[in-house]
Amino acid sequence: MDILSIGGLILGFGSLLTAFIIEKGNPAKLLQISAAMIVFGGTIAAVLVSFPMSQIKTAVKHFKMVFMDKKIDFVSVVEQLVQLSDRARKEGLLALEQEIPNIQNPLLKKGLGLVVDGIEGEVIRDILDREVYLAEDELKEAAEVFEAAGGYSPTMGIIGTVMGLISVLSNLTNPDELGPAIAVAFVATLYGVSSANLIWLNFGKKIKTKAKQERMLNEIIVEGLLSIQAGENPRILREKIGGMLKETGQKQSQAQEPAGATVGG
Repeated sequence: MDILSIGGLILGFGSLLTAFIIEKGNPAKLLQISAAMIVFGGTIAAVLVSFPMSQIKTAVKHFKMVFMDKKIDFVSVVEQLVQLSDRARKEGLLALEQEIPNIQNPLLKKGLGLVVDGIEGEVIRDILDREVYLAEDELKEAAEVFEAAGGYSPTMGIIGTVMGLISVLSNLTNPDELGPAIAVAFVATLYGVSSANLIWLNFGKKIKTKAKQERMLNEIIVEGLLSIQAGENPRILREKIGGMLKETGQKQSQAQEPAGATVGG
């Protein structure tokens, strides 16, 4: 579970509710079914109108990314690439065919198969770059849906407030009830603004952030595979990928170089 996402939501809504209580507000007044219907129902409706069904399904599919923390171990992937490179230099590229069934990462598995099949480096890059682009683009499409919801939600809150005020102002026979009725009308605005800034926009941002991390991992895999295909020294491979690894904020493993790996050859 992504503790930051869950903890952030609890802290955000908890802070709002606690502050409201401190100001002597009645929490029960915040529970307005009609306001929730206008804001959340209207937001979802606007999203459904804005995007094709395929993109909506993509957003639903990747929604779990917000709350599931998929560990991306950059260092382990680098070490795996170095080991594959070392074996390829010792036993030849065909020896790597035995490693394919044991590989879990789908991009690495597919790319290694292309390397073993003797495909040209430029062709391998084109194929894998396309895979990387499609994977990232799918996540960006999912993020766009939640970001759009974050844009519609405050507007729906204002609509709900206006509708509430219309109802209040159309019946001014009892001035004593005017204040509480207006307060209730503004609950819709609270729903709209808070849900946009604590839910929808943050969901989109979280998915985009994780998409960026996965893209970096995939780029490391592509460069590593091309290095293996070109027969480069494992130590050179490690140094080449090291610069990319620094961009992720990760530290390279201090493990020793594979036996037999030399700079010259």
